Amino acid sequence: MTKKLKKNEAKEVIDILLKLYPDAKAELNFSNPFELLIATILSAQTTDVQVNKVTEELFKELKAPEDYLKLSADELGEKIKTIGFYNNKSRNILATCKILVEKYGCKVPEDKETLMTLPGVGRKTANVVVSNAFGTPAIAVDTHVFRVSNRIGLASSDNVNDTEKDLMGIIDKEMWSKAHHLLIFHGRRICKARKPLCEECSLTEYCKYYKAARRGKNE
Repeated sequence: MTKKLKKNEAKEVIDILLKLYPDAKAELNFSNPFELLIATILSAQTTDVQVNKVTEELFKELKAPEDYLKLSADELGEKIKTIGFYNNKSRNILATCKILVEKYGCKVPEDKETLMTLPGVGRKTANVVVSNAFGTPAIAVDTHVFRVSNRIGLASSDNVNDTEKDLMGIIDKEMWSKAHHLLIFHGRRICKARKPLCEECSLTEYCKYYKAARRGKNE
């Protein structure tokens, strides 16, 4: 595992990313917490671009949990069939909507632990919702955050939960939510999974992955 950066170095990395991506924010389209919850459930193992194409039409027709419950799992599945694992997601969304209606007065819970009891809502999804819908500091570790933070040295873990803990420890709490978006932006644009654009990256001075690769070339 990669050795972690020092806390002052981590702050410098975040400052650089802030300058690179001052407008970094959620790239899922939503207008309220319920829409964000649905969009985030849909986004698992699917691109935000594809989810936005589906929800553009979906949210015009289905605006509240009760609207979804008028549909069968197959009917909802037909509306989201261009998204991966649409059958499972359809069932989870309907089960979640039923709970929202019966237990929470159709409102999305604001705390992470309660959100995680809903079908189809794991830790990452809960963090996305509390952070973006309710302004609660949180770091959702998706594939981009996991990859970029461990490559740079903001984290040094082989799983998402420990990566989240690493990031929470090295990044100031008031920056958790913003840092999540910054790392995603950098992962999508520069620090790509298969071919990271290291020569275009502004973080090579700090990046453990880049330094290790460069050492390998020189040996």
